Amino acid sequence: MPKSPVRTALVARLSPGARLLSVRNLTGGVSAQVIAFEIERPDGSVQKLVLRRHSETDYAANPNIAADEYKLLQILQAVGIPAPAPIYLDESCELLPTPYLVIQFVEGETQLNPHRVLRLVRQLAQQLAFIHTRDFAEHDLTFLSDQAKRFAAKLQSRPAVLDNTLSEGRIRDALESRGVPRPRNKQTLVHGDYWQGNVLWRDGKIVAVLDWEDAALGDPLADLANARLEILWGFGPRAMRTFTQHYQSLTPLDYSQLFLWDLYAALRPAGKLDTWGLDALTLKKMRRRHKIFVDEALRQLAPW
Repeated sequence: MPKSPVRTALVARLSPGARLLSVRNLTGGVSAQVIAFEIERPDGSVQKLVLRRHSETDYAANPNIAADEYKLLQILQAVGIPAPAPIYLDESCELLPTPYLVIQFVEGETQLNPHRVLRLVRQLAQQLAFIHTRDFAEHDLTFLSDQAKRFAAKLQSRPAVLDNTLSEGRIRDALESRGVPRPRNKQTLVHGDYWQGNVLWRDGKIVAVLDWEDAALGDPLADLANARLEILWGFGPRAMRTFTQHYQSLTPLDYSQLFLWDLYAALRPAGKLDTWGLDALTLKKMRRRHKIFVDEALRQLAPW
């Protein structure tokens, strides 16, 4: 929404006769431009909305990413997974140079109370288990990509310069010698980037899971591993163990290859961590905890 005529036209498409009250950029978005805005409808009611535009990199990887996310949000509403409701999809490129979607604005915050972390990470585990155990039999999810193929492609694209501050060489050597793990759990919807920063809280309860553009079909352990690393980074090993144990108590899965998915999760930030705008002390802590995470996974890999 860079110019007033574009904003006016968008509001008219959403609700003829409505007027724009406010616009603000939302912080924290990396793979998408996220803009919150308010409109007043002709009946006087005020509605808070969010416009999402994906990055050029995402569109290059999946030209249908906006439509896919819109469709998935519709399905999530139908099966009761807390996520923003989809409001509008525009693939015409008439107002903006790329497709975009408008979704519901959900009131909440992503910050966890540090004094209640163990209780809150149990809720994170319960929410993830809920996502992984939904019945999608009445919904076609075949428009989503296969996560195993994503991981295989990442392994094949070995960079010329490795980020060995995050053990990239050790991780790639271990995974390349074994390839993508064979599925040992039923393929299901995976969020693709499930962590505390993509969850909204209100009054101590989860009210929405955000940012579904990386969703795919795959092994639920991929989501579990990603969240384990993020929780270790944010809150330490005890919180990570509590999260993991609670998730495992709720989901009767084969966990024998969790350490492999941990290694895939640990590979994701390689070459990127320095671009996240973090201060030096935070980066040092994250690298230290990342090494602990990788070392533990490699210890379990050795006799496997």
